Amino acid sequence: MRVRISHLTIASAVLLLTAATASPMERITLAPGSRLWFDGTSTLRSWTCTADKIESKIDAESGVADAVLNGRKVAGTLEVEFPVEKLECKNGTMNEHMRKALVAAKHPDITFNLSGYDLSKGTPQGGTVQGSLTMNGQSHQVAVPVQFVRADGALRVTGKLPLNMTEWGVKPPKLMMGTIKVGNVVTVQFDLLLQH
Repeated sequence: MRVRISHLTIASAVLLLTAATASPMERITLAPGSRLWFDGTSTLRSWTCTADKIESKIDAESGVADAVLNGRKVAGTLEVEFPVEKLECKNGTMNEHMRKALVAAKHPDITFNLSGYDLSKGTPQGGTVQGSLTMNGQSHQVAVPVQFVRADGALRVTGKLPLNMTEWGVKPPKLMMGTIKVGNVVTVQFDLLLQH
């Protein structure tokens, strides 16, 4: 019985020590130069819509860049959001049709909430991020292959995710009385610079 109590006491002490020495969470921001965009096709030409505004709420243990680049996971939370109204397609008509297709008036934002990630071995450091992507009022779990590299003191995260618009309840836009049709598959791409 004394041995069991002794082991419990030691285990409790280790847990308390671990909690006391755990790395504190730090706020991480997106550095200037961070980008997020959609690539797609139509019966006429390919197109790109860029998010002119990206908002983020990111908290992680200190030293996240070194940890991830060395293949070590750290605790943290991440939410990225951008307003549909700030999608810029370099074409006023396309802007209008894209915002209408995404029902911007009813669902003004597209958001991604991280639920976890895995790191793979190799150089450059790669992995997969998992989370919930909400668009057009519908949320789906997604897994996105990513690459991590160091860039000017920041952690650069790049990746892309093909999406079928109809799976999200989005009707691909049609222009010129239906003679120009946007393809159902769009690819979300991102190049984010995370810095303390």
